[in-house]
Amino acid sequence: MKNALPKACSSLKQSLGNGTFIMDIIGFIHTDFIEKFGIPRQSGLIPELTGVIEFLPEYRQPEAFKGLQDFSHIWILWEFNRAKKDHWSATVKPPKLGGNTRMGVFATRSPFRPNNIGLSSVRLERIEYTEEHGPLLYVSGIDMLDGTPILDIKPYIPYSDCHPDATGGFTESIDQTPLEVVFADEPSLQKILFHLGADKKSALTALLAGDPRPGYQNDPDRVYGVAFAGYNFRFTVKEKVLTVISIEPLSPEHTAGCRSKDNKK
Repeated sequence: MKNALPKACSSLKQSLGNGTFIMDIIGFIHTDFIEKFGIPRQSGLIPELTGVIEFLPEYRQPEAFKGLQDFSHIWILWEFNRAKKDHWSATVKPPKLGGNTRMGVFATRSPFRPNNIGLSSVRLERIEYTEEHGPLLYVSGIDMLDGTPILDIKPYIPYSDCHPDATGGFTESIDQTPLEVVFADEPSLQKILFHLGADKKSALTALLAGDPRPGYQNDPDRVYGVAFAGYNFRFTVKEKVLTVISIEPLSPEHTAGCRSKDNKK
């Protein structure tokens, strides 16, 4: 039996020729993120973050979605289309470990992997059937860029997918204490927040409270910026207080430039 597995793996690779496996993109997700910085590191952490999955024409048959509405959550298999490299590394440096500690790539969820595939568990809010775009999946708890290619959708099944006795390895040592988020009392800033709306502001606040900075950056004078919902939110962090000091509308050129990176991949 010891030799059975290596032989099976070898024969499987030979049957695939060069060992590659082609997957079809079935759709794309629309979100409020056009840049990687600031996106939650895991799905489900911020329920207020929402997205809409739109399918390519050949995958819009209503029959393909029959029964999906009865599930509260789904798994999304997707492509890290903005994290492609010619070579992968056996070890990576998780940002939340300070940027110096190396872990095996298979012990992390780093986007830089042999196959740049992401996996997210999100809440399925509703399915909307439209004449122009076919079935649209409205989901929450997302952790993906706008325009991320979707490879597959599967239902989340509680009796098999939930493991109450699971352990979290090195992630259990990471400080998850949320930051206090404060918005500067500037009239122009407050005006933008008002027009942003309560739902988007709630999502933004939860996003910032999770501290989007890498673990190795702790300069209280450094100004960071998160691109979200059409704006660049600039902030500083001192001790455990994050202060949004300004909000700048993202120019169409900036937005188009970010999306053009996807088209070149």
